[in-house]
Amino acid sequence: MNQLRILIPALALALIMIGQTTFANEDGTQWRYGSTLFGELKYGPDFKKYDHVNADAPKGGRLNQAALGGFDSFNPFVVRGRAAAGLNYQGGLLYDSLFAQAVDQSSASYGLLAEAFRYGDDYSWAVYRLNPKAKWHDGKPITPEDVRWSMEILREINPLWSNYYANVERVEITGENEISFFFDQKDNRELPQIIGDLPVLPKHWWTGKNAAGETRDISKPTTEPPLGSGPYKIGDFNMGKSVTWQRVENYWGADVPTQNGRYNFDEIHYTYFLEQTAIWEAFKKGGIIDLRQENRAQRWARSYDFPAIKKGDVLKREFSKTGAQIYQGYYLNTRKDKLKDRRVRQALTLLFDFETMNKNLFFNAYTRTDSFYEGGELQSSGIPQGRELEILEKYRGKIPDEVFTREFVIPNFSQDGAFRKAQRTALKLFTDAGYTFKAGKMLDKNGKQFTLEFIGNSPTDERIANPYFENLRTLGIKPALRVLDTAQYKNRLDKFDYEITGVATRQSLSPGNEQREYWSAKAAKTDGTRNYSGISDPVVDELVERLISASDRQELLDLTRALDRVLKWQYYAIPQWHNPTERLAWWRKLQFVDKQPTRQGTDLFSFWIDTNIEKELEGSK
Repeated sequence: MNQLRILIPALALALIMIGQTTFANEDGTQWRYGSTLFGELKYGPDFKKYDHVNADAPKGGRLNQAALGGFDSFNPFVVRGRAAAGLNYQGGLLYDSLFAQAVDQSSASYGLLAEAFRYGDDYSWAVYRLNPKAKWHDGKPITPEDVRWSMEILREINPLWSNYYANVERVEITGENEISFFFDQKDNRELPQIIGDLPVLPKHWWTGKNAAGETRDISKPTTEPPLGSGPYKIGDFNMGKSVTWQRVENYWGADVPTQNGRYNFDEIHYTYFLEQTAIWEAFKKGGIIDLRQENRAQRWARSYDFPAIKKGDVLKREFSKTGAQIYQGYYLNTRKDKLKDRRVRQALTLLFDFETMNKNLFFNAYTRTDSFYEGGELQSSGIPQGRELEILEKYRGKIPDEVFTREFVIPNFSQDGAFRKAQRTALKLFTDAGYTFKAGKMLDKNGKQFTLEFIGNSPTDERIANPYFENLRTLGIKPALRVLDTAQYKNRLDKFDYEITGVATRQSLSPGNEQREYWSAKAAKTDGTRNYSGISDPVVDELVERLISASDRQELLDLTRALDRVLKWQYYAIPQWHNPTERLAWWRKLQFVDKQPTRQGTDLFSFWIDTNIEKELEGSK
């Protein structure tokens, strides 16, 4: 497809472009060092490092971290098993991807394993050119065949990648360091760019034999540390209890702009704990946990007065976040018969009293979430108008009538009489759905009381659930909470074996192919996806596909807002709250540039350790 070195005249090769491009190709397409789905890239072709990074940061020291539960596998790409801390479905610390998503700009990415890419004007194909310096930890080069195999095997074994790359029709090696991707549709504007998110795996290792002479099987969990390409490799470990990551001294990508000045810790050590209280006590003691992202407002307000804080050995700060906010909510599993009726789901939503919880439990530190796309221009508000209304008109009669006539508003329990009003409305909704309130119980047509089982994986789940449970009981509903260990919880979550559970997700500011993973009927039937509510609605499916193929940014905004409205008015989840800041506490051996990327709060991998302070703190224990 591309014979760059042979066919392009030297003059064309020397044509340096501006914006996202590097130089012109024979067919008129442009090789791009980076890409963004909207706006302009923050950094130009001379990009050397992120602004918040200290390129001269010293290497050394050990970052101690905590993890909850346990682990039984070093394979993060399969649904089965619990992968070790430091690994995730994107590769984590072990594997690099073709391009790296920018940490300081939404929906932007820059070259990593691939130094450049280009795509057709109709977005029906993309070509990635590998960096010739890229190599595995065993010194072997990363090849186009590794990329081709990774795309093939990840779509086969992982539902997320299967949905994400559903439109990749075929992959071909088209040059010594080039690989081409062909799509089964045109005008999917984000598809050429998100190919860059692919974590590339070493085919020669995963298809080879282990020390026992057995052929490895990537479709199963493994306790053998895999070969990687990233900044760290797995060192010592105690299965299920601890794992130490060692910095790769000759990491091939150390000078790549997105990596330059980052990944400075010689070691990252994770210790596993069975519950959160033990993690908190270990952090206060020091030497076991060096950094803590605090998610409890009460603790942040009242408990950061321990000796190390007073001595100045532990520091704390709130960092602002300007990117998309986390959507945290109770997801109602519509796969269960009792939750298939929208009226029931609406009634359950009305009884959730955020304002009282925020006052009594959270010191008014949180903001109520009211959109699946919270934070920014994607979230819907008011009554639909203009193009957004035009999009929704196609589905009139197939979606709730309220979408067209009412603003979606969640009850505010700080207002006088709000709870009684919500209670009356919820009672009527249950009655309309065929239930009877009798002798203090909500009964179905068979005289059986309405019950609702919540599952969680932390003792704090009870603290959050109890105020809601009290409200449910006033309507004759019998709630119950089952707190599971991390293995049981993951298994039940993956298999959708629950009625209601709390989950936190964060949407992209440029939603696209990944939306199938959250909302599609296919995802509802596939274990391990993020369609926690079991949504299986032709309207939602169609809106997702239209969103993926949006012709421009404005059309994407209108389609996303339309989708948001449909999801909200179907009451698939009970929205909870979000915090527009990141609360961080750390032992003072950790150093960083003061101005951190506001898109995500902080960039931990831009931090470094002052080894003199590290020794001083160790000596004081």
